[in-house]
Amino acid sequence: MSGTAQQGEPQAGPAAGGEDAEVIVVGAGPAGSAAALHLARSGVDVLLLEKGDFPREKVCGDGLTPRGVHQLIRMGIDIDAPGWMRSRGMRWVCGGREVNIDWPAGGRYPDFGLTRTRHDFDHLLVRHATAAGARLRTGVKATGPVTDRAGRITGVTAVAGKDGEPLVFRAPVVIAAEGASARTALAMGLERDPRRPLATAARRYYRSPERSMDEYLELWADLRCSRTGRDLPGYGWIFPLGDGRVNVGLGGLPHRRHGGLDLRGSLDLWLARLPREWGLTEENADSPLRSAALPMGFNRRPQYARGLLLVGDCGGMISPWSGEGISQALEAAEVAAETVALALTRSSDGGRERALRRYGQEMERRWGRYYRLGNAVGDHVFSRVGYRPLLSRRVMASPLVLDGLARLLTHLGDQPANDAIDTVLNTVVRLVPARAGRRSRLPR
Repeated sequence: MSGTAQQGEPQAGPAAGGEDAEVIVVGAGPAGSAAALHLARSGVDVLLLEKGDFPREKVCGDGLTPRGVHQLIRMGIDIDAPGWMRSRGMRWVCGGREVNIDWPAGGRYPDFGLTRTRHDFDHLLVRHATAAGARLRTGVKATGPVTDRAGRITGVTAVAGKDGEPLVFRAPVVIAAEGASARTALAMGLERDPRRPLATAARRYYRSPERSMDEYLELWADLRCSRTGRDLPGYGWIFPLGDGRVNVGLGGLPHRRHGGLDLRGSLDLWLARLPREWGLTEENADSPLRSAALPMGFNRRPQYARGLLLVGDCGGMISPWSGEGISQALEAAEVAAETVALALTRSSDGGRERALRRYGQEMERRWGRYYRLGNAVGDHVFSRVGYRPLLSRRVMASPLVLDGLARLLTHLGDQPANDAIDTVLNTVVRLVPARAGRRSRLPR
């Protein structure tokens, strides 16, 4: 990381009157900042709009798998700087048994994960984007798309400041990275698939020196719903932050027949089971309980339409297997930036449009079959009985099976295969049919 990116604050200049750019990115979370960074490094004039200010809080587990670490390295982030906490792997707890699973070694990804609060993480990424040349405008809330007569997006309207000054920003390409709200996508007619349920998650910080330096991300698969007594259709986590605190939370994929989840009550029920010396009690709480929706499994399509690209949660890119979203946001942002940078070099409108359409095709190639399989497992297993069936006594007694399960849940299989486990996982995913109708007409 450059000295400027480490020490300088984002150069969030005034937004008076609106501005023009080659690309507008709406939202400066991990997806938006990563897209802006990659675009700026490609020499693209990119304008990054953020409704809030930095630093700021976001609901998240704060954990990164090796796939996410890989993206940070590609972005040039100094992951050895203070503030990062490394993890060796995952610890699954179920039915009175626990097992440590180290991250895979020898493949294309690092053999460690990371944790860092989103309060710091988002601020760091946006500083890196502005150091690369992106123009950041904070306190600017995008309110809707600007379109031409053909319905193609040509910019966004926005309001800025306490007085809500109306502004217009124009660019031939817009990247929406607004998170689950997806305001720009909705205004362009890109609706969420109503057949896909939304997962929900809640997290809270606790002061816990006992657990803060743990080398493993701990996940519990045998939690109960406080209202029904059924298995929680998800899992709980304890992620060490290395600063005397831990991030504790749970996420679930509610089944349509069972109704919503009482996340607060279910969390209280779980915490009451934990050892007192861990300090996960009300008097040691370091934040309120916060919750958020998790749009998963490509539940909004297409990822590109009429000059607008969807990245991260806005495009429903959270993994249906694990609920992980940061790694996916960073990877999709890089793909989007590469696609846009190439498209802008095309001399004709038709050539530019053909180049932009490749974004959705590339995301389908990378994740399509894996996500469809995860959606099916979520519908028939996770939303009904949670993760407990995956962690039976026999499974937890088999290091080989656990290694494969961990790679499947966190999308860490190598292509081409690095070993026999990768070969099995790749074969299973390839058996999933290609998405029907992927060449269908886009919304107009």
